[in-house]
Parts: sequence; C-alpha cells; structure tokens
Amino acid sequence: MQLTPEQQLQARQWLAEGMKLSDLQKRLETEFGLRLTYMDVRMLVTDLQVMPKDPDPPKAPPVSPDTKVTGPATPVDPPASGGMAGGVRVTVDTVTRAGAMVSGKVTFSDGQKATWLVDQYGRPGLMPETKGYRPSPTDMQEFQLALEQELVKLGM
Repeated sequence: MQLTPEQQLQARQWLAEGMKLSDLQKRLETEFGLRLTYMDVRMLVTDLQVMPKDPDPPKAPPVSPDTKVTGPATPVDPPASGGMAGGVRVTVDTVTRAGAMVSGKVTFSDGQKATWLVDQYGRPGLMPETKGYRPSPTDMQEFQLALEQELVKLGM
C-alpha cells in the first residue's frame, strides 16, 4: 500500500500523538478512503519507520523498604455494633513467603494480627497469631476489600 507524501506525513503525526494502530486503521478509512486490514496497517507503520507511542504506565505508589501499609478500608455495610476501633490494616510483604504468589500481614479492628497469603493457584490463606482466633464477618469483608485494593495496585 502506497500513501502519498502528504498522507504519510499525516499518518506519522497521528502516530506521534499516540494514536493506536486500530484507531489509525479507522482514521485512514475515514480521512483518505483507504480500507486496510490491521496487518496492512502494521506493515504500513513499519514502512513509515515510525514506532507507535506506548501509553504512559500508571504511576506506582511509593514503596517503603519493608512493607506497604494502607489505611482503614471502607466497609461495604456499616457495622451493626457500636463501630470499629481502628478498622482493618493490610500490608503486602516486599519479599513474598515461600510457596506464595503474594503475602503480607493484616491487623483486624480488634487488634488481632494474622499473616495472609495467596498461593500459586489463587487460593487465599489466613494464619492468625492467636491460635483459634476468627475475625468477625465484618472484619473479613473489610479485609477482603482492602486486600483486593492492594493486589490491584500491584497489577494482580
């Protein structure tokens, strides 16, 4: 596929502005009446010797040397009792525990602490410091939400 010098210049400009190949394909059809397959557009970009711009990566939150700490998560339902003292705090380990994809620690609203992990199969695990401790359903719900937010920040 041959473009005129003016069309080549315009296509280079669109790509320099960050246009994606699929958008370039549509634009070539609407602006110049050129109906190209996606593969043709890829070849055209190669011929033009232009590298499409990658989108800017999302900004990573600052990471402390040991762990990353979040504040209290927002519960889905307000607690039925008089409220929570300190909320649930989740940290993510910078060095993941053996046998886990990701691990960290959690402090529940009653001050009880536990270690958590997600294994290679995506199964969660929770190991409380106090034997037999079970967090309240509200705390577990808040923990799950806070953990999900942290994992999303890490790109998981």
